[in-house]
Amino acid sequence: MITPDRLLPLWTAHQDALRHPVKSFAFPRFGRRFDDKPYQLGVINLSRDSSYRESICHNVDSALYRGRRMTIEGAAIIDVGAESTGEAADRVDIDRQIATLVPVVKALADDGIIVSAETYHAPVAAAALAAGAAIINVTGRIDDPAFYETIARHEAGLILCYTPGETARSTDELPGAEIIIDRQMTFFRDRLAMATDAGIERIWVDPGFGFALNLPDGPKRVRYQTESLLQSFRFRVLGWPVCVTMPSSVYLFQDEVRCAETAMATLALLAKANLLRSHEAARVQPVLNLLEMC
Repeated sequence: MITPDRLLPLWTAHQDALRHPVKSFAFPRFGRRFDDKPYQLGVINLSRDSSYRESICHNVDSALYRGRRMTIEGAAIIDVGAESTGEAADRVDIDRQIATLVPVVKALADDGIIVSAETYHAPVAAAALAAGAAIINVTGRIDDPAFYETIARHEAGLILCYTPGETARSTDELPGAEIIIDRQMTFFRDRLAMATDAGIERIWVDPGFGFALNLPDGPKRVRYQTESLLQSFRFRVLGWPVCVTMPSSVYLFQDEVRCAETAMATLALLAKANLLRSHEAARVQPVLNLLEMC
């Protein structure tokens, strides 16, 4: 049970992380600055296999409509992906991802919207950057310095997602609870060094619990994602803001699953998350607004 009696020992044990400063940075082209406070990353899925049906857009017009709407509802960034990370989802080849992603990225960017392109393929990232993407949300282990140099050359940002395997589609087992944060820290430190050496100045770290990888929707997945979410503040010691995904459990919320991200956003704010990846911008933004008011 999540109670003050449970949270206080966690915060006390890691109070240095809780208080650790993280970098602020701006995207001058869009006139937007990100400080140590929470913002929303609104999701557009271009894959019909995506499990969150409400986020699926089948063409450029519907994606532009959803992107515009989410920015009005409070999203600071729009995250666009062309392949679902779900276990049963079809693989989408690189050429098809580029053909699907680029027109949407360009249309949103031309509309003055900060776009994040989600991929684990370097050629897809390069094409998205050329189309106007301001951020690459990399969901895999890319160790090629040229990848990071391309992002830096576009003066773009980077979201680094932890995956135990090579990509978010991998079926590798999650490390045990007693070692996973150490594994995540090592993963981030190695790639943060590559990214900053390449000249990237705008970075979020994402612990990756939104994937939950090989865990089916059920009690184990809910516990894993919730406990991980509550500990996400520990990654502040890396000095960069933390991005987290708002989990949505049909098992837990059933017919009210679209309200799940509102509940999870409350926990994310307790954990001092900086960027909340959400499919439900209108439902999550009031939680952020409440924090600002109090």
